[in-house]
Amino acid sequence: MAGERPGAWFGFGFCGFGQAPGSGRGRQVRSPEPLQAGIDICRVSASWSYTAFVTRAGRVELSGSTSGVADDCRDAWASEGLLMLIRSRTDSGTELQAWAPDSALRREPLWTQKLALESEVEDKARDEPGTGSLPLLPCACAYVSPQPPFCRPLAPELRARRLELGAEHVLLLCAAGQVFSWGGGRHGQLGHGTLEAELEPRLLEALQGLPMAEVAAGGWHSLCVSEIGDIYIWGWNESGQLALPARSLAEDKKTFTEEGLNGDGSEVNRTARAEDGASAPFVAIQPFPALLDLPLGSDVIKASCGSRHTAVVTRTGELYTWGWGKYGQLGHKDGTSVDQPCRVEYFVEKQLQVKTVTCGPWNTYVYAVEKEKS
Repeated sequence: MAGERPGAWFGFGFCGFGQAPGSGRGRQVRSPEPLQAGIDICRVSASWSYTAFVTRAGRVELSGSTSGVADDCRDAWASEGLLMLIRSRTDSGTELQAWAPDSALRREPLWTQKLALESEVEDKARDEPGTGSLPLLPCACAYVSPQPPFCRPLAPELRARRLELGAEHVLLLCAAGQVFSWGGGRHGQLGHGTLEAELEPRLLEALQGLPMAEVAAGGWHSLCVSEIGDIYIWGWNESGQLALPARSLAEDKKTFTEEGLNGDGSEVNRTARAEDGASAPFVAIQPFPALLDLPLGSDVIKASCGSRHTAVVTRTGELYTWGWGKYGQLGHKDGTSVDQPCRVEYFVEKQLQVKTVTCGPWNTYVYAVEKEKS
């Protein structure tokens, strides 16, 4: 955007790039590394094994387990078995296309559907790095799915503003700032206080009346950010992705002898003993939204979730990550998993202000700009 300070994208975790998009099959990156300079990337979408980079010039580049390029692209959304593109074709108008990733965009798409879009909506994905519509379609009345039917309608009364897909569930943020969820709920990821599935969108009653600005769906956990910057998080905590004490990360590996539910509905396991002799709780499932405080009371403006890790950007441009870190996706220079928010020091040390974050299942991509000189 005009007047913006110079910025760049950085990647870490099991990333679908070597030295640049298209140059490798993916590798472990323990500390953030910049993507190739000169490629003006505005949107990143990552699956388990490959990443789609969309440039401001409308070019999509695939890197990782598959490679390929296509022009005239407005947006891209990557999943393991399907690549969805919005493309503007001179001969057929704007199309939603479903591709097999291993086709490398060289053959015919598996499926296409024409989209009728206004010009200002078409250009939305290029207005600001990190923004985009997919998996919610720009018309806001349908969304894409990795399984047929590839295009699924939404009830018009929902007035969707943002939509996120987890491994088995869907989160929707409506125009009024309310959150709806549906799909699989066996890990508490729907936030309704049960482990039951929901076939239709259901309002998240625990947050009713609290206007939300962001939603993010992980593999089996969920997060939303309020308009004033508070974080609410719920679902599976197997790797500490909820920033709650996790059994798998505990140093004490003794057998757990007691299981049950807390008063707030969270599923808890207790150790036989702790250092002070009392039982120490570990949260396995949190089926209700829980308020999470960042260190120093920082306000959050952006958030994203991977398979079992979480990343947020504060109003002051700092990045915090937590959860599963085996492939370096937390950006803390090692493969350690943590169950509390930790600031990624790389961007502080490099005097960079983080603007947005996008998590893939096992990786994290960040857009950052140089801090203003004081």
